[in-house]
Amino acid sequence: MDAEFAANAAATAAIFGVFGIVWFGWAQEAPPKSWRPWLGIGSVLSLAAAIIGGIVTARTWDEGNSVDETTGPVFGVIVLIEVVLCAVGAIWLQQTGRTSLVPVWIALVVGLHFFPLAPLLGYPALAIWAVIVPLVALISVAVARRYDLTPSAVVGAGTGMALLAGSATALVHALT
Repeated sequence: MDAEFAANAAATAAIFGVFGIVWFGWAQEAPPKSWRPWLGIGSVLSLAAAIIGGIVTARTWDEGNSVDETTGPVFGVIVLIEVVLCAVGAIWLQQTGRTSLVPVWIALVVGLHFFPLAPLLGYPALAIWAVIVPLVALISVAVARRYDLTPSAVVGAGTGMALLAGSATALVHALT
């Protein structure tokens, strides 16, 4: 499940780290008070993973990577589709009075976009996160309802943890 190139795994670690911070932050919209220290720790660990991933990416990029004149534009199109789907879904959810489900929708789309990225970037492990993040999104709705929590707290914490785990895994791949 290792990346073909260390730089791709390291860049994944950096990106997952940055977005781990974002998701742990979103979870802080209205979490149970007892979650706040843990969300802060998750944010700090995600920041550390992002920094280390960025440094390793910079140091290994010239050793080879899967981003070239062919894959770069395809990557851009995949991300553009992801952003458009996130925006359209968020607008629809807001207009239909389901604003609390916006983070769930975004996590679902973000997770699913890893499926086409795994083969494109030559990093099969991304397919694992393509399954985990959407599952977190879908399960978070039931958990939030069952325990009377906000969906943002549950999906934010769950997605943050998934991305932090993905970042740590990617760092191991990049460094070994």
